[in-house]
Amino acid sequence: MRLATLRTPGGNRAVRVDPDGCVDLGAADVGELLGRDGWAGIATAATGPTYPRDGAEFAPLVPRPGKIICVGLNYRNHILEMGRQLPDFPTLFTKYPEALVGAGDPITLPAESQAVDWEAELAVVVGAPVRRATEEEATAAIAGFSVLNDVTARDWQYRTTQWLPGKTFEATTPFGPVLVTPDELPGGVRPTLTMTASVDGEEMQRADTGDLVFPPVDLVRYASTLLTLRPGDVIATGTPGGVGHARKPPRYLTDGARMVTEIAGIGRLDNEAVR
Repeated sequence: MRLATLRTPGGNRAVRVDPDGCVDLGAADVGELLGRDGWAGIATAATGPTYPRDGAEFAPLVPRPGKIICVGLNYRNHILEMGRQLPDFPTLFTKYPEALVGAGDPITLPAESQAVDWEAELAVVVGAPVRRATEEEATAAIAGFSVLNDVTARDWQYRTTQWLPGKTFEATTPFGPVLVTPDELPGGVRPTLTMTASVDGEEMQRADTGDLVFPPVDLVRYASTLLTLRPGDVIATGTPGGVGHARKPPRYLTDGARMVTEIAGIGRLDNEAVR
């Protein structure tokens, strides 16, 4: 099943994305839908109204998650690219909802930064409350997966040892276009999918999401040790090698650049960078 937050003339609507249209699910967005008991049954049983898929404009999948937990250094090749050792525990930081934009929206290059980089990521979307989860509980709490690009202002990220300033500039982070439930993906809650990112038609990143050091179930377990994860919360699982900051010389997004982020079996983000 594929779910999305669709922009309509009457406002955002949570929809099931079918081959022949987008079926209204009676909620304003996917985050609201996931907060309802039995959300999967509601989404499966819905019959309309239906919106056309042609020309559909998708908002951020969950427009205002309660939490966006991001994972750094979680692909083996990216860890080695950055000259670091494989970690014993996940590196966690946060992002705020103001950073999110839709799958086809422009991303804003902050005037304060001259080093804005791309980071293609698999996003986990939580579908049930969970705290100190067992492996079974963590598995059941994963509603599905989406695509996110953790666009990063490197000069702000490395101002101090705390990464947050470079990670959450407003209107920089595309997220969507859909949530795909684990039953539709090879590997289920441990998906093995090809992920790519390109800039102006040149491929920059390519990885298999099965190369994660800490896979989705482990991340849900670890994060839920700290605090309760709730429906609509998002975990961005980290980026593979190929980021612009690691290139020699470094390469960053410029005004008018087109960044395309795609995960096979889930979907595609297509965003223009604007200053």
